[in-house]
Amino acid sequence: MTKSHSTGGTLIKDPWDVVAGAVLLGFSLLLLFYLVPNYIGEPPILQNPMMSPRWLPTIVGWLLLVFSLLMMLQGVLVADDGEDSGRRFECGPWMRFALMVLALVVYVGLFEMLGAIISGILATLILFIAHPVRIWWVYGLAIAFPVGVSLLFTEVMNVPLPMMPL
Repeated sequence: MTKSHSTGGTLIKDPWDVVAGAVLLGFSLLLLFYLVPNYIGEPPILQNPMMSPRWLPTIVGWLLLVFSLLMMLQGVLVADDGEDSGRRFECGPWMRFALMVLALVVYVGLFEMLGAIISGILATLILFIAHPVRIWWVYGLAIAFPVGVSLLFTEVMNVPLPMMPL
C-alpha cells in the first residue's frame, strides 16, 4: 500500500520535522535565555571571555537554535514522500537500546568512583558492543576518545575532573 501526499496548497510538507524543530527551538531558547543566565555563575574577574563557564553552554544553545530553525525550514520545503529517503526511523533491536542506556548508566554511575577516563572507556566499549564493531583497531578508539576528551577538559578548559580512582 502506498501513501500519497497532497502537497498542493499546503504550506508544511513534513509536519514531523516542523514539530521536532519547534520542540528543539523551545529547548534552545530555554537554555539561552533562562538556564545559562540564571544558573551558571560567572566570576567577577575574567581575563578572557572564553574562560567563562557560560561560554560552552551558550555556544551549544546557539547551535541548537540554528539547527532547529533549519529543521523547521526543511519541514516546510522538503516532503517526506519516498520510502528510501533515508529520513525514516527504523526500530532497532531492544538489546541495542538497552546497551546504550547501560552505557549511560555506567558512565554517570561510575564517574566519581572510577574517574572520567575509566568510566569513559567502559561506556565506550559498551556502545561498541551495542553497535557491533568488527574491526579490531577501532577498539583502540575506546581508549583514545575518553583519554583525549578528559585531557581536553582538564588541560585546555581547566575543568576539574576525577581522572583516576584513588
